[in-house]
Order: sequence, then C-alpha cells, then structure tokens
Amino acid sequence: MTTPQRPELDEYFLKIASVVAERSTCRRHHMGAIAVRDKHILTTGYNGAPAGAKDCLELGCIRDELKIPSGTRQEICRAIHAEQNVIVQAGLHGVSLEGSTVYCTHTPCVLCAKMLVNAKIARFISFGKYDDDTFIGLFKEAGIKVEMKERPSVMITMVD
Repeated sequence: MTTPQRPELDEYFLKIASVVAERSTCRRHHMGAIAVRDKHILTTGYNGAPAGAKDCLELGCIRDELKIPSGTRQEICRAIHAEQNVIVQAGLHGVSLEGSTVYCTHTPCVLCAKMLVNAKIARFISFGKYDDDTFIGLFKEAGIKVEMKERPSVMITMVD
C-alpha cells in the first residue's frame, strides 16, 4: 500500500484557489485566486459581478450573447476578474501584496497583469491557461516569476 504524500505548498495553495473559484458567478470560466506571503493567505478573489450587482447567473452572459471570443474585449463583461478581486480585497483590508505570490486557476489577462505588476507581486503560479499571453512579456520586464504547474488533484490525501 502506498503512503499518501503531503502536498507541497504550491499544490496546496493551488487547491485552495480552485475552491475559491467555486464561488464564481461567471458562466464561462470559474476562476479563483489567492495572494500568499510567508505561507499566510493574505486575500482571496473569484470572478463575478461587483458586490450588490446582478450577475451572469441571473442575467445571462453578455459576452456569449455578443459572441465575443475568450481572451478579447474584457471590458465587455459584468465580472471583475479573480486577480482584480484579490487586489481590491487587499486594499479594503489594508494589506500590502508586495513580495507575495498569487496562485490563480488561470493565467492573467493583460489588464490584470498590469494591476499585479503595480501591486508588486513577486511570483505568479497557475495551472490553467487563459487565452491572452500578453502578460508574459510584462511579467518578465517587471521581474515577476511565472510558474505553470499541473492541475492539483481534487482528492484529499491523509497522512498518518
């Protein structure tokens, strides 16, 4: 019998970002993100309508109605992206994201990438790919390390 292995930290935090994504109100993509520093979760975020506003689960997806392909025209959307919500939550609660690692279920669009650069994150780790690669050059120029990992297992491992 094989002894279950304790997940390493990146896998652990990616699993948590995946659970955060379950709160998404987007019909197209369920995305979750968390900011972490020194093994401590600073903030979480998922994609969905602004607080108090009607969301796509209730109103339908305007992007689907207009046949807008993924990765384009992000301004035509009711949702705030998961990474944006991570940054907003940090601002609301007086938490600096400088030097943190953001774990996200997908790579960022260029708009989120610009915000993450200005938030001065150090690393970005994901297992899913969004249809916009513009972030790569921007992160490289800003010195943000990007790592793509395997999608973590949904199985809960128990270590004796």
